[in-house]
Amino acid sequence: MTTQSTPSSELLTERDVARRAKLSVATIRRRRLLRQEPQYLKLNSSVRYRMEDIEQWLDSCRASQGRGSGEPKAGA
Repeated sequence: MTTQSTPSSELLTERDVARRAKLSVATIRRRRLLRQEPQYLKLNSSVRYRMEDIEQWLDSCRASQGRGSGEPKAGA
């Protein structure tokens, strides 16, 4: 049985996420340790992120008028 990988099901490393979000790896790790977005998967001792979760997280960080913190909106 073969499975096809789609871009939205791609698993990313911390480094991949940091590069995509233009943040440091340390920031991505800190957010994970503080249980902040983005969501992650723990596969044995490896941490991975789903592309769709990263895209959703980045979309939720869009600044609207009056918001400039870059943090996801409350309840998002």
